[in-house]
Amino acid sequence: MKGKQWYEILFEQNARQYDREVFTRGTAGECDFIEGELDFSKEGQILDVGCGTGRHAVELAARGYRVTGIDLSAAMLEQARLKAAKQRLDIEFIQCDARNLPFDRRFDAAIMLCEGAFPLMETDEMNFQILQNVSRALKPAATFIFTTLNGLFPIRHSINDFHAGNDHREGARYHSETFDLMTFRDRNITTFTDDGGREHRLECSERYYLPSEITWLLKSLGFRQVDIFGARLGAFSRRDPLTPEDYEMLVIARRRE
Repeated sequence: MKGKQWYEILFEQNARQYDREVFTRGTAGECDFIEGELDFSKEGQILDVGCGTGRHAVELAARGYRVTGIDLSAAMLEQARLKAAKQRLDIEFIQCDARNLPFDRRFDAAIMLCEGAFPLMETDEMNFQILQNVSRALKPAATFIFTTLNGLFPIRHSINDFHAGNDHREGARYHSETFDLMTFRDRNITTFTDDGGREHRLECSERYYLPSEITWLLKSLGFRQVDIFGARLGAFSRRDPLTPEDYEMLVIARRRE
């Protein structure tokens, strides 16, 4: 039987502690930006890909949007459903693989934030499958907003220095072993303590993307306008041009204006 991938182990066994991670602290500000980008009434439907514990899905639903969240991890979805129930929100949460979404032209918008699915897959082809499936799930005039790792960053900066500068006392710890300039993959060791108090050491592989790659991939899927900016935690903005100083990029893709 095929063994579980590192991201399956990490997210399945770290669900109750996930919201303590430093990168989860900007939810409200990120949803402010999403609201500003959505040009439809709250009757439109939003797909949250790799929704995790549902932090964006719950926040958007609380603002009156109709949201469907999908994730590979049953444990993450359990936390998401608990959050929604606590606020008495009606959110559809579905366990499924982002490489094989069961939707066809259903959604007015999709979000995929904080590397919830893309770009964690084992191959570039698998990552592209996620973009293909999201594209197929969207209506012809839809908007797709996501963040991904910025390939410009590790050319100029140390990934280990970046992680050392963030507060990981309550979350997973990352150590980059090699960054391959031929594949733009970072091979790293992630150490975390699971929800049962056991420590794990995982060998991980994450794909960093250049903005030109993302633009080409999306345009090949029929997105006519692709705008890319620096992704600032909790403060997404079109006023922040992407630079090598940005660890993540913010992508806004539209089929047509």
